[in-house]
Amino acid sequence: MLFASLNDPDHPNVRFSAIRATCAFLTGLEEADAKRHFSEFVKPMLKGVEDCVVAEDDDGPLKSFVELAEKMPKFLRPGLDQLIEFALRVIANTNFADNWRQLVLELVITICESAPAMIRKKEKYIAPLVVQMLAMMTDLEDEEDWALEDEVEDVDSDENCVAAEAALDRLSCALGGKMVLPHIIQAVPPMLQSEEWKYRYAGLMAISASAEGCKKAMEAGLQDIVLACLPYITDEHPRVRFACCNALGQMATDFSPIFQKKMHDKVLPGLIHLLDDDAHPRVQSHTAAALVNFFEECPQNVLLPYLPTLCQKMQATLEKKTLELTSTQRKLVLEQIITTIATIADTAETHFTPFYPMFMPNLKYIMENANDKELRLLRGKTIECISLIGLAVGKEVFLSDAEQIMNMLLKAQTDDGEELEADDPQVSYMISAWARMCKIIGPQFTAYLPVVMPPLLRAAQIKPEIALVDSD
Repeated sequence: MLFASLNDPDHPNVRFSAIRATCAFLTGLEEADAKRHFSEFVKPMLKGVEDCVVAEDDDGPLKSFVELAEKMPKFLRPGLDQLIEFALRVIANTNFADNWRQLVLELVITICESAPAMIRKKEKYIAPLVVQMLAMMTDLEDEEDWALEDEVEDVDSDENCVAAEAALDRLSCALGGKMVLPHIIQAVPPMLQSEEWKYRYAGLMAISASAEGCKKAMEAGLQDIVLACLPYITDEHPRVRFACCNALGQMATDFSPIFQKKMHDKVLPGLIHLLDDDAHPRVQSHTAAALVNFFEECPQNVLLPYLPTLCQKMQATLEKKTLELTSTQRKLVLEQIITTIATIADTAETHFTPFYPMFMPNLKYIMENANDKELRLLRGKTIECISLIGLAVGKEVFLSDAEQIMNMLLKAQTDDGEELEADDPQVSYMISAWARMCKIIGPQFTAYLPVVMPPLLRAAQIKPEIALVDSD
């Protein structure tokens, strides 16, 4: 009955329903049994999926096919060429609605993840697939105020550029650099040379997206890749500068500590200079975030020669953005700069001691005065930063501020007489900060235990609102 329904030439809806039913039936079988007894179903199912996509009406059959591809990709082997060739035509055709192109791309990437060895034997399709994903990554809107936004919304996964970037990341991780990187290296340089900012942006983001999966293959040519990216740190378009910071930060994470040891003299001067991009807060903030990536796994001896320059730049930016907060309530850059200072102090350890007076007054001011609900994350990050600096410089240096800071912590913990809400972002920062305070001060911390512990224990008992959902 299912086979007959899949081949019904006169009633498309019957075929579409049959695809869903067949996928549900097959996923309940062992893959070997499905291949042995139902391989003749593949071709009519693929034809039905193609017709479903062309009709752009009901995406249920295609979604069912994605689930089938995840659970038993080898069942699709007889029709794999037909499937990939059709998918490439759909992905390349901008006349199809974005959600259909993305769902077809999801189908291909799912097969790559579920049966990478099977896809590696179809190497001829990798290059066009990479090219089409890169093309989708250029599908960006010209947003005049993008670089000025202070509230950055979560990434919209429905956008072509976001879906394609995630797909490239997954493809690289599934198939590995040996299979994917040559095609990226061939396709990206012309994009970086384009006069259109969207292509330069997408080329740099492609390097970020592929770095994790292509790590082994990229290591040999890492210096060349970094040198190819660096000119764009001064690109005329803020989103290209943003993408350059993203690529450098991602490589700093994926290739640490080799990246830091070999590239510090090339990367750090440009990032430090870009911290002055006050006209474009999102770029400025992302620059500071890239520095976090760089210094999190950075050998201390690499950091130390840059420490005076970094601290001067960080102090100037901290002061400027603190004043800006009081006058405009803009906080995006300030939040990130504070995290960057914390990371630098954590890596520098006692070498941060000479710079302690440069930062602590401003940080205490923020901790004491960032009382609005919109500033809770800022105060949480400030609490983290103060405690990490205290841990870095040690008890002797920190003790002069310790009592004042712990009293402010206690006040913040009760939120002016009321317990913090369960979803308050300060809670997790405070729990970690009290642990660091205890480590810094030692036995003297016992005096604070009667006040500190009850709220901490209540916070530890908060049950996160998480539901386990059966995919079936």
